[in-house]
Amino acid sequence: MEAGERGCEAVDVEGPRCTGSRARQDPTRVEVHELGRSGAGSRRIPGGKGDKVPDVSTSTITSLQRDEMKELYSLEMPEDLYHFWDFCKELCPDNPRALTDTLGLQLVGPFDVLAGAHKKLKTKPNLNLHCRYFYDPPEFQTIIRSDCSQLHFGYYSLYIQRKKKEKGSQKPDLESLEEKLQDKAEILGFSLEQKTKDMKQRDKKVVTKTFHGAGIVVPVDKNDVGYRELPETDAALKKICKAIAEAKTDEERIKAFGPIQEMITFVQFANDECDYGMGYELGMDLFCYGSHYFHKIIKQLLPLAYNLLKRSLFGEIVEAHLSNRSQEPVDQLAN
Repeated sequence: MEAGERGCEAVDVEGPRCTGSRARQDPTRVEVHELGRSGAGSRRIPGGKGDKVPDVSTSTITSLQRDEMKELYSLEMPEDLYHFWDFCKELCPDNPRALTDTLGLQLVGPFDVLAGAHKKLKTKPNLNLHCRYFYDPPEFQTIIRSDCSQLHFGYYSLYIQRKKKEKGSQKPDLESLEEKLQDKAEILGFSLEQKTKDMKQRDKKVVTKTFHGAGIVVPVDKNDVGYRELPETDAALKKICKAIAEAKTDEERIKAFGPIQEMITFVQFANDECDYGMGYELGMDLFCYGSHYFHKIIKQLLPLAYNLLKRSLFGEIVEAHLSNRSQEPVDQLAN
C-alpha cells in the first residue's frame, strides 16, 4: 500500500542488535503485517452474540492535536495510532511512552508529539527525520524503538506495526499486556491478524520486491505502462554493488560502476515512456545497499521518481536523510 491509500500495515526494520539478542542476516529487510483499520458507525464485537456496541471509531485526541500532527508530518495519522496512545495512557498515565518493563520498548515519533515533547524546542523540528535509522526507506516513520538495539517499528506510508512474539514462555506482565491489547482491539474493531484481505490485495499490486523485501507499488495501466524490470536480478545487482563498495582503487570502482551507469540510461528511457517504477526500484535498491558511494545516484533517481509518481514528500525525506545519514538514529527533539 503506497502513499494516498488508506489502511495500516505494520513494518519492522532491524539493524545490528545488542549482544544476546536475536540477530538478523539482512539489516535492510522490511517485514510487513497489517494491524487493521476501523470504519465509522457501530460494530459487533468479534466472537460476541451479535450485540452492537456504540461507535468508538474516534479516540480522545482533539482536532487541534490532529491538525498539529498533520502539519508536522505532512501526513494524516490513522485512527488506530491515537487509540493505541489512549490504551498506553490507561496502562501508565504518568509515562505512556514507556513500555520498557514489559517489552523493552519506547514509544517515539508521533507519540512524542502527543506527549508534547516538541514544544520544548525553540525551532520547528523535522520530524520526518526524527528517529530515522540508516536503512529506513523514506516511506517509513519510526513510532516504537527498542531500548537496547536497533530493532524498531513504524509506519510504512500509513502503516503501523507490532512486535513479533519471541519463542519460549511469556512473562506474566507480557501475557497481561497482550490480553488487554486483544480486548481493546476487539472493542474497537481492529484486526490483529498477521495476513488480512487488504494485505493480500496489496501483495497483488507489488510490482517488485526490491532489496528491502516489502515491495513497491506503482500505478500500472491496462497496457502495462508504469513499470519495467531492471536488466539485472537482485542477486546480480547486489554483486555489482559489492564490487563498487569494496573496490580497492578508484580505477576499479569507476569500472565497476559501468553496469549501474547503463541501468541509469535505461531508467531515463523508461521515464520518457512513463515507466516510472524502474527508477524507483533502482534508487531504492541502491539506498538499501547502504554504501555512501551510491548517495549521489540515489539523489538523482529517487526524488525524480517520487515526483513523477506524485509522492514528492518522500523525495524530500530521502534527500534530507542522505544529507545526514547516520548509523545511529537522530533525535530531532533533543535539547
